[in-house]
Amino acid sequence: DGCGHTVLGPESGTLASINYPQTSPNSTVCEWEIRVKPGQRVQIKFGDFDIDDSDSCHSSYLRVHNGIGPTRTEIGKYCGFDFQMDGLITSKSNEVTVQFMSGTHTSGRGFLAAYSTTDKSDLITCLDNASHFSEPEFNKYCPAGCVIPFADISGTIPHGYRDSSSLCMAGVHAGVVSNTLGGQINVVISKGIPYYEGSLANNVTSKVGPLSTSLFTFKTSGCYGTLGMESGVIPDSQITASSVLEWSDQTGQVNIWKPENARLKRVGPPWAAFISDEHQWLQIDLNKEKRITGIITTGSTLAEYYYYVSAYRILYSADAQKWTVYREPGMDRDKIFQGNTELYQEVRNNFIPPIIARFFRINPLNWHQKIAMKVELLGCQFSIGRAPKITMPPPPQNKNDKNDEFSDDIINSVKTSLQTDKTTFTPEIKNTTVTPSVTKDVALAAVLVPVLVMVFTTLILILVCAWHWRNRKKKAEGTYDLPYWDRAGWWKGVKQFFPTKSAEHEETPVRYSSSEISHLRPREVPTMLQTESAEYAQPLVGGIVGTLHQRSTFKPEEGKEASYADLDPYSSPIQEVYHAYAEPLPITGPEYATPIIMDMSSHPSTPLGVPSISTFKAAGNQAPPLVGTYNKLLSRTDSTSSAQALYDTPKGQPGPGAADELVYQVPQSVAHSTGSKDE
Repeated sequence: DGCGHTVLGPESGTLASINYPQTSPNSTVCEWEIRVKPGQRVQIKFGDFDIDDSDSCHSSYLRVHNGIGPTRTEIGKYCGFDFQMDGLITSKSNEVTVQFMSGTHTSGRGFLAAYSTTDKSDLITCLDNASHFSEPEFNKYCPAGCVIPFADISGTIPHGYRDSSSLCMAGVHAGVVSNTLGGQINVVISKGIPYYEGSLANNVTSKVGPLSTSLFTFKTSGCYGTLGMESGVIPDSQITASSVLEWSDQTGQVNIWKPENARLKRVGPPWAAFISDEHQWLQIDLNKEKRITGIITTGSTLAEYYYYVSAYRILYSADAQKWTVYREPGMDRDKIFQGNTELYQEVRNNFIPPIIARFFRINPLNWHQKIAMKVELLGCQFSIGRAPKITMPPPPQNKNDKNDEFSDDIINSVKTSLQTDKTTFTPEIKNTTVTPSVTKDVALAAVLVPVLVMVFTTLILILVCAWHWRNRKKKAEGTYDLPYWDRAGWWKGVKQFFPTKSAEHEETPVRYSSSEISHLRPREVPTMLQTESAEYAQPLVGGIVGTLHQRSTFKPEEGKEASYADLDPYSSPIQEVYHAYAEPLPITGPEYATPIIMDMSSHPSTPLGVPSISTFKAAGNQAPPLVGTYNKLLSRTDSTSSAQALYDTPKGQPGPGAADELVYQVPQSVAHSTGSKDE
C-alpha cells in the first residue's frame, strides 16, 4: 500500500512513493518489478529523495535489487533527508526490483525516480525543467509517465513554454513524446515572452503563465501542418458521416447539420449526429495516403447549443473497407482520446507514432447532450521510397548450367528483396510550429548587420555635421573673410582690391569696377581706424560724418609710414609688400588721387586746357597753384541728410561758399589746428 504514481513502460518509466510530494504515511511498503528486453540493462535516476534516516535506514529506506524473485541480489539500501544520489544505479541484468519501506516517521516526502535502458545515456526525470540546463540547445531522454498531477507547465506551441515548466510534461503536451512510451526531445532555449497561453492537449492542461527570462521549444520533423479541413482543400464530397441531425426551429426553418459543416473555425453550425450513441462516426477521405500526426476538435461553437464530444476513438483504413482502431505500441487495448470539456476550446491530440492512411474516422464515445463537433487534421504528405535500380554485370562468355542457375537465383533474390523490403521515410518539411535552430551563420549575421548599420549611420551623421559646421563657419567669417586654410599665398595679391568696410552705414558701400569683387558685400563687423597726424586730406565719399573713420584711399609720400593704425584682424602681416590703400597712380600722372564718385552733369564745364583745382594739400604745407575754376563734386548722402557736400576751395577763388578765406580740409580724425594757424 505504499505505491504512488507509477508508469512502467517497455523501455522507460516513472515511479514514486505514495502521497509524493507530501509526507508519506507510516508503516507502508511497495515493490516495483521492472523488466526490459533481454540483453539490455536497467538504469535508475532519482529526481527527488527525502526518506527519514533517524534509525539509520532500519525502518524507512529504499532498496534496489538485481533480478526479480528469490534469486535477486541487493545493489544498495538508501535513506536520508534531501539525499543526493551521485550518478545512476545500474543493474547487471534486464530485471530490477525496487522496494520502498516507510516506518514510523514525522517527515519525509519519499522519492520520485525514473528508469530506462542503459542505451539512454541522457536520461532525465519528470521533475527536470529548462532552468536546470545552461546549454542553448540540448537533447534529453524523457521517461514514460511524466504526466504527473504535481507538476505544472505554462505555454503552448508554437509560442513556447515557460522555463519553469517540466521539460518532459511539456514534451507530452507539445506532442513530441508519448506519456506511455517516453522518448527523445530536442530542446531549444530562447528569450522569454511577457505572457504564456494555456491550452489542453494530449490530456495535459497548460496553465497561463507570467513573464519569464527564457522559454523553450522543441525541434521536430515539422509534420504538423493542417491537411485541409479548415482551408477547404478537402472538398465537401469527401466528408461523410453515419447520420445527420435535421430539425425545424420555432420559425419553421429546417436546419441540417451536415458533415461538411465539421470544419474547424468555420462560422456556423457543426456536424451533429441524428442519434447519439457509440456507433456514430465522422469520416474524412484524404484522397491519398497521408501521414497523420494529430487532430484538433471543438464543440458546436454555438452558445445556444451546448454540444460537444468529450471522448472518442480513432479508426483508419487504406480502402474504407477494413478499419483499424488506433492503439499505442505495446498496448493491447484501444486508445481513448480526451475530447472537449466545453463547446469553444480547441483540444489537440497527437498520434505517436503517426497514422499512415487515406481514410480517417472519428468514433465518439462520450458527449454532452448531443454528438456535435468540428475538426482539423494535422500531418503531411506521405510517399513510399523507391528502391534504386541495380545494374547486374553481364554474364561471362564461358559458363555452365550451374553458374546460370546460380546467377538466376541471385537476380531473383535481389528482385524479391526490392519488392518486399520497401521502406518509408519522412519527407523533410519545414517546421513552422516551433522555433527553428539558430546556426552559426545566422548568429554571425545577427551581430554583423546591426553593427554595420550603426557604423554607416555614424559616418553619415559625421559628414552631415561637418558640412553644416563648415557652412556656419563660412557664414560667421563674413563675405570679405578668408577661410582659415587660405589666408596666405595668392590671396595676398588680390587682397588690396577689397573695399573698406563701413563702420556704421552699410547701405552706402563703395563699389569698385573690378569684376572679381563686384559680387561682394561689406562685412558687418566695423573696423575702427585711428590716425594721429595725417599729412593729406580724405575725400568725403559718404558726404556725412559717419564716414570719417574709413581708410584713406590716397597714397602718402614716399618713405613715410601710414599715419593710422589698421586694426583689421584679417590684415596681412607686416612684411607684405601690398598696402591697405588704393593702387598708386600712374607715373605720368599727378601725385594725387581723383575723386571716386563724381557727378558733373549739373555744373559748368571749365575751359579747355584749364585743369580742375586740386582740393588736397601739397607737400611741405604749401598751397598748390590756383588755376582755373573749381568743380562741384557731389557725393551720396544717407536718409538723414539731404545737403550736398562740397570740396573746399583755395582763398581768392569764386565759389558758392565764402571765398575770402582759403582753408584746406584737415584730416578727419585730427583737430583743426592747421586751420587756426592759417586764419
